[in-house]
Amino acid sequence: MSGRVYLLRHGETEWSRSGKHTGRTDVPLTERGRELAVAAGRLVPELHDPPPALVLASPRSRAQDTARLAGFRVDAIDERLAEWDYGEYEGRTTPEIRETVPDWTVWTHPCPGGESAGTVGRRADAVLADVSATLDRGDVVLVGHGHFSRVLVARWIGLRATEGVRFAMEAASWAVLGHERDVPRLDHVNLAPKGRP
Repeated sequence: MSGRVYLLRHGETEWSRSGKHTGRTDVPLTERGRELAVAAGRLVPELHDPPPALVLASPRSRAQDTARLAGFRVDAIDERLAEWDYGEYEGRTTPEIRETVPDWTVWTHPCPGGESAGTVGRRADAVLADVSATLDRGDVVLVGHGHFSRVLVARWIGLRATEGVRFAMEAASWAVLGHERDVPRLDHVNLAPKGRP
């Protein structure tokens, strides 16, 4: 494999700024989110010349808009890049959920009516298996969401999906998944422009 996998989390939305869990709901970028997306694109000039071998985006407009604003042409929308399905917790913050489920986190507790960590992990495995086949042609960019990107990082380096809790992915930040002699490694995580707008 000669290429690397670049994960780009979408820019800020009203819901991400307020801490609301945003899975299925298609919330647009804020103006600041749009500025962050442009800045994120400038952070990785090596991905623009030559362009990546493949750019995939989540079906949510916030991810597709982030890709475009960062200077990428999306080759395909991949439903598997959607954010964790939070079920009944969609649109609720962690403090709100903890009013009825003390100590709740997405990493340790179920999301009623939504996805389990195991399901999200299998979805991440399928994405990584498919994009790994492309890495002989160059780099791959996956534009998606915070929790799901953190699961992709964990699964790339052989950790359980729930170990995504150990990685940060702020709005419009990057993670870079590389390899050393065909052994997957984490090259960078939560890379964001200095002096973010």
